[in-house]
Amino acid sequence: MRTALFVTCINDALHPRSGQATVALLRRLGVDVEFPQRQSCCGQMHYNTGYRKETAKLARHFVDVFGAYDAVVVPSASCGGLPSEAYGAAAEAAGDAGLLRDVRELAPRVHELTRYLTDVLHAEDVGAYFPHRVTYHPTCHSLRASGLGDRPYRLLRAVQGIDFVELPAQEECCGFGGTFSVKNGAVSAAMNGDKARHVVETGAPVLAAVDNSCLMNIGGRLTKDGHTVRTLHLVEILARTERDGPLPGVPLAPSGAPR
Repeated sequence: MRTALFVTCINDALHPRSGQATVALLRRLGVDVEFPQRQSCCGQMHYNTGYRKETAKLARHFVDVFGAYDAVVVPSASCGGLPSEAYGAAAEAAGDAGLLRDVRELAPRVHELTRYLTDVLHAEDVGAYFPHRVTYHPTCHSLRASGLGDRPYRLLRAVQGIDFVELPAQEECCGFGGTFSVKNGAVSAAMNGDKARHVVETGAPVLAAVDNSCLMNIGGRLTKDGHTVRTLHLVEILARTERDGPLPGVPLAPSGAPR
């Protein structure tokens, strides 16, 4: 089975360790993952701001780059969901029947990372080791569009040494929403302030999620408010093993912490 990594723009530009961790984890699980060099933006920003015909051009490029693969793995719920959620409408807006056909054929092979691990590889205990207290923010897209459900939670709870604690009001939005945080700054800041406060309430020194965009938003607020909580994409936790040891600079979980 030929498997490709679609790393996404934000991970490539700002969070490359998430992409590296994805490759390390998949290879540890026996997946010979490839990284097509011609990949580019999925077009989410264009689509969400109404530029559907322009999104169709990026959808065509996505199909050209990834069409030959049996599986495409994406460490992002929002970008990973775009081919099935938006490319069809973009192709129709552009009047491109060929693209619509190609998108419908490829979209089922595009998998958000946690769904790929649990549903395709049938793995929950991936051999991870992370002896720290962690809380998890379920991003809006993972909840309301991609429908990841408890998949990320099952993966986290299977990590050796972890002290996983539930985040209060976890289903509330962090206020990012892409351009929402720019167009509605005051509302977004209030939402983000609530989210950051709930993170601090858990006492966890690490906050995880499946979208680095939301982690960047929450992490910025935590730093601004003087908190030292680390934000990590879920895959960066799952990729660590006992050989790596504890994460430097992060307090160890209480002795005998539940898994």
